[in-house]
Amino acid sequence: MLEMAPGSAVIEKDICLANGVSRTPVREAVQKLADEGLVVVVPQSGTYVSRVSFQLAEEGFVIRRALEIEGVRRAALHRDDRAMARLDAILERMRQIISDNTLKTYLGADDEFHSSIAEISGMTRLWRYVSMAKVDLDRMRQLSAPIPGHLERVTHQHEQIAEAIRRGSADQSELAMRIHLDSSFEVMSGMINRSDGFFLGGTGAGGSRA
Repeated sequence: MLEMAPGSAVIEKDICLANGVSRTPVREAVQKLADEGLVVVVPQSGTYVSRVSFQLAEEGFVIRRALEIEGVRRAALHRDDRAMARLDAILERMRQIISDNTLKTYLGADDEFHSSIAEISGMTRLWRYVSMAKVDLDRMRQLSAPIPGHLERVTHQHEQIAEAIRRGSADQSELAMRIHLDSSFEVMSGMINRSDGFFLGGTGAGGSRA
Protein backbone atom coordinates (compact mmCIF):
# COMPACT_ATOMS: atom_id res chain seq x y z
CA MET A 1 0.00 0.00 0.00
CA LEU A 2 3.11 2.24 0.11
CA GLU A 3 2.24 3.56 3.58
CA MET A 4 6.00 3.30 4.11
CA ALA A 5 7.98 4.66 1.19
CA PRO A 6 10.47 2.39 -0.60
CA GLY A 7 13.93 2.96 0.89
CA SER A 8 12.66 4.12 4.29
CA ALA A 9 13.95 2.55 7.50
CA VAL A 10 11.94 -0.03 9.43
CA ILE A 11 12.52 0.56 13.17
CA GLU A 12 11.48 -2.55 15.07
CA LYS A 13 11.46 -0.79 18.46
CA ASP A 14 9.03 1.83 17.19
CA ILE A 15 6.73 -0.85 15.78
CA CYS A 16 6.75 -2.67 19.14
CA LEU A 17 5.83 0.52 21.00
CA ALA A 18 3.13 1.52 18.52
CA ASN A 19 1.45 -1.89 18.68
CA GLY A 20 2.14 -2.89 22.27
CA VAL A 21 3.92 -6.12 21.36
CA SER A 22 7.28 -7.71 22.13
CA ARG A 23 10.24 -7.89 19.74
CA THR A 24 9.71 -11.57 18.88
CA PRO A 25 6.51 -11.27 16.79
CA VAL A 26 7.85 -8.12 15.13
CA ARG A 27 11.07 -9.87 14.14
CA GLU A 28 9.06 -12.81 12.80
CA ALA A 29 6.92 -10.41 10.75
CA VAL A 30 9.99 -8.61 9.41
CA GLN A 31 11.53 -11.94 8.39
CA LYS A 32 8.35 -12.88 6.53
CA LEU A 33 8.39 -9.53 4.74
CA ALA A 34 12.03 -10.12 3.85
CA ASP A 35 11.15 -13.55 2.45
CA GLU A 36 8.51 -11.88 0.28
CA GLY A 37 10.96 -9.23 -0.89
CA LEU A 38 9.16 -6.30 0.72
CA VAL A 39 11.96 -5.37 3.12
CA VAL A 40 15.75 -5.68 2.99
CA VAL A 41 17.73 -6.60 6.12
CA VAL A 42 21.26 -5.16 5.91
CA PRO A 43 23.75 -6.47 8.54
CA GLN A 44 25.23 -3.74 10.76
CA SER A 45 22.98 -1.19 9.07
CA GLY A 46 19.28 -1.82 9.54
CA THR A 47 16.07 -2.90 7.85
CA TYR A 48 14.62 -0.95 4.94
CA VAL A 49 11.51 -1.06 2.83
CA SER A 50 12.74 -2.54 -0.45
CA ARG A 51 12.69 -0.45 -3.56
CA VAL A 52 10.40 -1.61 -6.34
CA SER A 53 12.00 -4.04 -8.78
CA PHE A 54 10.76 -3.39 -12.30
CA GLN A 55 12.15 -6.76 -13.37
CA LEU A 56 10.07 -8.60 -10.76
CA ALA A 57 7.04 -6.42 -11.51
CA GLU A 58 7.29 -7.27 -15.20
CA GLU A 59 7.66 -10.95 -14.39
CA GLY A 60 4.58 -10.75 -12.18
CA PHE A 61 2.69 -9.00 -14.97
CA VAL A 62 3.53 -11.75 -17.48
CA ILE A 63 2.40 -14.46 -15.05
CA ARG A 64 -0.74 -12.53 -14.15
CA ARG A 65 -1.71 -11.91 -17.78
CA ALA A 66 -1.30 -15.57 -18.75
CA LEU A 67 -3.41 -16.81 -15.84
CA GLU A 68 -6.10 -14.14 -15.99
CA ILE A 69 -6.66 -14.51 -19.72
CA GLU A 70 -7.34 -18.21 -19.22
CA GLY A 71 -9.53 -17.44 -16.22
CA VAL A 72 -11.66 -14.80 -17.94
CA ARG A 73 -12.33 -17.10 -20.89
CA ARG A 74 -13.67 -19.74 -18.53
CA ALA A 75 -15.63 -17.15 -16.55
CA ALA A 76 -17.50 -16.14 -19.70
CA LEU A 77 -18.68 -19.74 -20.05
CA HIS A 78 -19.63 -20.20 -16.38
CA ARG A 79 -21.20 -16.84 -15.47
CA ASP A 80 -24.70 -16.58 -14.02
CA ASP A 81 -26.95 -13.77 -12.79
CA ARG A 82 -25.55 -13.92 -9.27
CA ALA A 83 -21.97 -13.66 -10.52
CA MET A 84 -22.79 -10.71 -12.76
CA ALA A 85 -24.57 -8.93 -9.91
CA ARG A 86 -21.40 -9.24 -7.84
CA LEU A 87 -19.25 -7.75 -10.61
CA ASP A 88 -21.75 -4.93 -11.11
CA ALA A 89 -21.66 -4.11 -7.40
CA ILE A 90 -17.86 -3.93 -7.42
CA LEU A 91 -17.93 -1.67 -10.48
CA GLU A 92 -20.33 0.67 -8.71
CA ARG A 93 -18.00 0.80 -5.72
CA MET A 94 -15.11 1.67 -8.03
CA ARG A 95 -17.08 4.59 -9.48
CA GLN A 96 -17.86 5.78 -5.96
CA ILE A 97 -14.19 5.59 -4.93
CA ILE A 98 -13.26 7.80 -7.88
CA SER A 99 -16.11 10.19 -7.13
CA ASP A 100 -15.06 10.44 -3.46
CA ASN A 101 -11.38 10.72 -4.43
CA THR A 102 -10.42 7.94 -2.01
CA LEU A 103 -8.00 6.50 -4.56
CA LYS A 104 -5.86 4.56 -2.10
CA THR A 105 -8.79 2.19 -1.58
CA TYR A 106 -9.19 1.46 -5.29
CA LEU A 107 -6.59 -1.31 -5.35
CA GLY A 108 -8.67 -3.42 -2.96
CA ALA A 109 -11.76 -3.09 -5.15
CA ASP A 110 -9.66 -3.81 -8.24
CA ASP A 111 -8.34 -7.03 -6.70
CA GLU A 112 -11.86 -8.04 -5.66
CA PHE A 113 -13.05 -7.57 -9.25
CA HIS A 114 -10.29 -9.75 -10.68
CA SER A 115 -10.48 -12.37 -7.92
CA SER A 116 -14.25 -12.60 -8.51
CA ILE A 117 -13.63 -13.38 -12.16
CA ALA A 118 -11.20 -16.11 -11.10
CA GLU A 119 -13.86 -17.49 -8.77
CA ILE A 120 -16.49 -17.46 -11.54
CA SER A 121 -14.07 -19.39 -13.76
CA GLY A 122 -14.19 -22.29 -11.32
CA MET A 123 -10.38 -22.38 -11.05
CA THR A 124 -10.19 -22.15 -7.28
CA ARG A 125 -6.40 -21.65 -6.97
CA LEU A 126 -5.90 -19.27 -9.88
CA TRP A 127 -6.07 -16.04 -7.88
CA ARG A 128 -3.77 -17.43 -5.20
CA TYR A 129 -1.06 -17.94 -7.81
CA VAL A 130 -1.66 -14.49 -9.30
CA SER A 131 -1.37 -12.91 -5.84
CA MET A 132 1.94 -14.67 -5.16
CA ALA A 133 3.43 -13.26 -8.37
CA LYS A 134 2.37 -9.62 -8.16
CA VAL A 135 4.00 -8.16 -5.02
CA ASP A 136 6.17 -5.59 -6.83
CA LEU A 137 3.47 -5.11 -9.48
CA ASP A 138 1.00 -4.14 -6.75
CA ARG A 139 3.28 -1.38 -5.52
CA MET A 140 3.50 -0.03 -9.06
CA ARG A 141 -0.30 -0.19 -9.26
CA GLN A 142 -0.55 1.87 -6.08
CA LEU A 143 1.91 4.44 -7.44
CA SER A 144 -0.14 4.80 -10.62
CA ALA A 145 -3.45 5.49 -8.84
CA PRO A 146 -3.08 9.32 -8.67
CA ILE A 147 -2.23 9.68 -12.39
CA PRO A 148 -5.01 11.90 -13.80
CA GLY A 149 -7.60 9.89 -15.69
CA HIS A 150 -5.91 6.53 -15.12
CA LEU A 151 -8.46 4.98 -12.77
CA GLU A 152 -11.32 6.29 -14.87
CA ARG A 153 -9.86 4.43 -17.86
CA VAL A 154 -9.27 1.34 -15.75
CA THR A 155 -12.89 1.37 -14.56
CA HIS A 156 -14.16 1.71 -18.12
CA GLN A 157 -12.01 -1.27 -19.12
CA HIS A 158 -13.44 -3.24 -16.19
CA GLU A 159 -16.91 -2.42 -17.47
CA GLN A 160 -15.98 -3.77 -20.91
CA ILE A 161 -14.62 -6.97 -19.37
CA ALA A 162 -17.81 -7.47 -17.36
CA GLU A 163 -19.99 -6.85 -20.40
CA ALA A 164 -18.06 -9.40 -22.48
CA ILE A 165 -18.46 -11.96 -19.69
CA ARG A 166 -22.15 -11.13 -19.47
CA ARG A 167 -22.53 -11.88 -23.19
CA GLY A 168 -20.79 -15.21 -22.70
CA SER A 169 -18.10 -14.42 -25.28
CA ALA A 170 -14.79 -16.04 -24.35
CA ASP A 171 -12.97 -14.32 -27.23
CA GLN A 172 -14.25 -10.83 -26.39
CA SER A 173 -13.58 -11.40 -22.70
CA GLU A 174 -9.98 -12.36 -23.47
CA LEU A 175 -9.50 -9.35 -25.73
CA ALA A 176 -10.94 -6.94 -23.14
CA MET A 177 -8.76 -8.42 -20.38
CA ARG A 178 -5.64 -8.32 -22.55
CA ILE A 179 -6.22 -4.66 -23.50
CA HIS A 180 -6.84 -3.77 -19.86
CA LEU A 181 -3.76 -5.47 -18.44
CA ASP A 182 -1.43 -4.35 -21.24
CA SER A 183 -2.52 -0.71 -21.14
CA SER A 184 -2.32 -0.56 -17.34
CA PHE A 185 1.21 -1.96 -17.34
CA GLU A 186 2.22 0.56 -20.01
CA VAL A 187 1.05 3.37 -17.74
CA MET A 188 2.90 1.91 -14.78
CA SER A 189 6.08 1.41 -16.79
CA GLY A 190 6.10 5.10 -17.63
CA MET A 191 6.43 6.01 -13.94
CA ILE A 192 9.97 4.73 -13.47
CA ASN A 193 11.71 7.94 -14.49
CA ARG A 194 9.15 10.05 -12.60
CA SER A 195 9.27 8.21 -9.25
CA ASP A 196 12.77 9.05 -8.07
CA GLY A 197 14.03 6.85 -5.30
CA PHE A 198 11.19 4.32 -5.39
CA PHE A 199 12.74 1.92 -7.92
CA LEU A 200 15.93 -0.13 -7.78
CA GLY A 201 18.91 1.84 -9.00
CA GLY A 202 18.08 4.98 -7.01
CA THR A 203 20.21 6.44 -4.25
CA GLY A 204 20.06 6.09 -0.49
CA ALA A 205 19.38 3.16 1.84
CA GLY A 206 18.23 0.07 0.00
CA GLY A 207 18.78 1.75 -3.38
CA SER A 208 20.74 -1.04 -4.99
CA ARG A 209 19.80 -3.94 -2.78
CA ALA A 210 17.44 -6.80 -3.49
